[in-house]
Amino acid sequence: MKVFLVYVRDENFCRLLPKELDRSRSDNGRIKVMGFPPLGIQTLAPVLRRHGHRVRMFDTCHPQMQAEHVAQAAEEERPDVIALSCLSTTTYPAVKNLARRLKLGAPQIPIIMGGAFATMNADRILADCPDIDCVGVGEGEELLPDYLNNLADPGSVAGLVWRHAGEIVGNDLRPLIRDLNQFPYPDRTSLPIDYIESLPLDVPAVLSLDKFCTMQTSRGCPYSCIYCDIPSLSRGKWRYRSSEHVLGEMQQLNDLGYRSIYLTDDHFLLNRKRISEVCRGIINRRLQFQWGCEGRVDAVAVDQLPIMKKANCTFLAFGVEAGTQKVLDRLNKKQTLKQVEHAVSEAKRHGIKRVHGFFVISSPGETEEDILASFRFAARLKLDTFGFNRLCAYRGTPLWQEYIDRGIIDDARDWHKWFKCSDVDPTVLPSARVNRLRMKGYALLFARRLFGRPLSTYNLLRLFGRHMKKSDLLKLLWSPFQRRTLSRKPDLPARMIELGLEEPERRAVCIT
Repeated sequence: MKVFLVYVRDENFCRLLPKELDRSRSDNGRIKVMGFPPLGIQTLAPVLRRHGHRVRMFDTCHPQMQAEHVAQAAEEERPDVIALSCLSTTTYPAVKNLARRLKLGAPQIPIIMGGAFATMNADRILADCPDIDCVGVGEGEELLPDYLNNLADPGSVAGLVWRHAGEIVGNDLRPLIRDLNQFPYPDRTSLPIDYIESLPLDVPAVLSLDKFCTMQTSRGCPYSCIYCDIPSLSRGKWRYRSSEHVLGEMQQLNDLGYRSIYLTDDHFLLNRKRISEVCRGIINRRLQFQWGCEGRVDAVAVDQLPIMKKANCTFLAFGVEAGTQKVLDRLNKKQTLKQVEHAVSEAKRHGIKRVHGFFVISSPGETEEDILASFRFAARLKLDTFGFNRLCAYRGTPLWQEYIDRGIIDDARDWHKWFKCSDVDPTVLPSARVNRLRMKGYALLFARRLFGRPLSTYNLLRLFGRHMKKSDLLKLLWSPFQRRTLSRKPDLPARMIELGLEEPERRAVCIT
């Protein structure tokens, strides 16, 4: 069979590399895009080929792979199945638009949808979008080949949600894949796109022009932070590939010329022995790439930082989230400020080049002083970079369920939306005040950084300035003091819309 695999992008998270930053001289038909590669469809493509299917991949970040181009290709090539990958609620409108175009031009071709958003909302998507024929719930490496082998008998495919006689049918869930070593390595060559390590949300901030890709060595997270849907998707389990299998892929990437790799694991720092084996393998094989990853500050493998540094780990991101224990506890982080300080200090002490801190502000019950305390805490830490984003609620997270229980969200009508907590929760500071506090906090943080750590600040600016115009560097530094405009703004709950409210009714509330 011939299968189209289509990754539908959120256009806010990718952009073409400006021509003035492209120093390559070859015209090989490939474009350069600032953004992460579509690792999901890159992973599925060789799996399907192993089963004897022909595969063509599309990534809508490409100017010639927009909805109209995919629809035209479907009409001309008549694939047997079209699979759409959708990561989050922000891309759902684009998925619906693409599915409509595809059905208009080739109504007989079945369309299956997968990905995190699809997994969370399978039955609701089919009720809402008649152009999508079925949804694959969970991981696709076993589900999609099973579906292709049973197009005439969808009821036999575990994990499939489909239509029968006008009714939506949900088959039994498919078990989580136990052996992640059984699959071939992702296909990173078929798409005519070179992905650039960058900060695509901001002005063109290219971190490196080295050949770049992402890689996943484990899946899931056993923790239950209130803002995260990963435990729901992974059923609270953490599974990992063996160090030998990981090193085999790393060797392949090294031989293909990749010199920058980002591990997209939700939590890389969980297994001390595996980290040691991977790092020793990188060292012994003399692999030449630099790499980065994410982890929790309370991870047992923090003591592996020395060997990670020797193995060319140059970037480490921690989910700090807040600078007060009260807010950390409200977010159910199960970590302490002391653990944060220890992990960041150890990372810098052992020579990790860039340590990043993720923070959220406007949590339920968080005061103005709490927000400013987070900025002051960040200023004390030896972080090289940091990001402060407003807390959002997405379906599948504990916070979403809390908002249902509190009557803020109507799940039946709001399932396809996402919310900034400051827009909908009366126990959260108003958005306008949060924005002012964030600007004030960034000013404090930048001042502390500039006068307290001038040399490291200079080196960091040099890092960003290597591939940026001075005007763009200034825009990047100024961006925290401007409101970002997204292509799809956060919504309001149906209840607020019915009442004609543009912000929640804030009275004296009891915060628990």
